[in-house]
Amino acid sequence: MKRATLRDIAQALGVTVATVSRALKNYPDISTATKQTVLAAAERLHYAPHPMAVKLRQQAYKVVGVVVPDIVHPFFSDVISGIVDVMEALGYHIILSQSNESYEKEIRVTQMLQATGVDGLLVCLSNETVSIDHLRALQEYDLPVVLFDKISPLLDASSVVTNDFQGAYDAVAHLLDQGYTRVAHLKGPPHPENTRQRFLGYQAALAAYGLPFRPEYVAECHTVTHDEGATFARRFMALPEPPQALFAVSDSVAIGAITALKEAGWRVPQDMAVIGFSDWSVCRMLEPSVSSVSQPGYDIGRRASELLLREIQQLREELLPEHSRVVLDATVQVRQSSQRPVGG
Repeated sequence: MKRATLRDIAQALGVTVATVSRALKNYPDISTATKQTVLAAAERLHYAPHPMAVKLRQQAYKVVGVVVPDIVHPFFSDVISGIVDVMEALGYHIILSQSNESYEKEIRVTQMLQATGVDGLLVCLSNETVSIDHLRALQEYDLPVVLFDKISPLLDASSVVTNDFQGAYDAVAHLLDQGYTRVAHLKGPPHPENTRQRFLGYQAALAAYGLPFRPEYVAECHTVTHDEGATFARRFMALPEPPQALFAVSDSVAIGAITALKEAGWRVPQDMAVIGFSDWSVCRMLEPSVSSVSQPGYDIGRRASELLLREIQQLREELLPEHSRVVLDATVQVRQSSQRPVGG
């Protein structure tokens, strides 16, 4: 016989999964009548807690799930290092999964992690993710979810992000302060909140310096790759009035743009200045060295882990989890690719 779930009981009674869960745990804010009704339905439907979940509540295991779009991405490698250092110090095991920037795969891996019986989830949303019903459903099962980097304002959850707006504003202001007045932007996909904030920061800097927004100087990346950076840089070079400088949504896009510029015989930064976002270590090794906005990936991992551990403990103490939003500073790292030559 198939094991009934909390959702089965909730649907049978016309109440929420959270109400069923709290009734079965004898929470004081659930009435005695509701508790008796839920217990009767649980017995009638042959409900039994998942054995892995029982072991977790008994703290026989300490496991958290981590979902990132790309495990080998330099930024996410830094984030994962921060997570590992916090979690392993407290005896937690980590199950790491990647969504490959796919909404459908994100749903599958988060459901798999729940079925595995993790204590909580740390999730960076995919570029395709708009609806967050799959994560809200996990919360209804008393599974804590903390978002980082790419988050959604639609989910009532703790989050840790870089100040993407300020980082983008400062990057564009750096270009404008040197006298570049025609600044283009290779923006990210429309759904992720972080790429949207970077676009808004770009627009705000132009407005603050009294410069018009020129749609022909904006191109939207879909895969946020080196190839897209190269493709759109060629498009900008072909304009009747090409931009003097370029702010890219990521370092991979910025490096792709520099590659295309150099292949076309353009000098960086003399003919077009370029600055990226994330500050991969490779930025310091290239010629020219690549300016970028530094994201504190390791600190993002640490802070997100601390928030998740707090919520796990609150649930074990049968307290309602407290959600927090942490915003960490971004810092412009100026290198050769965006520094106007003296007398240039």
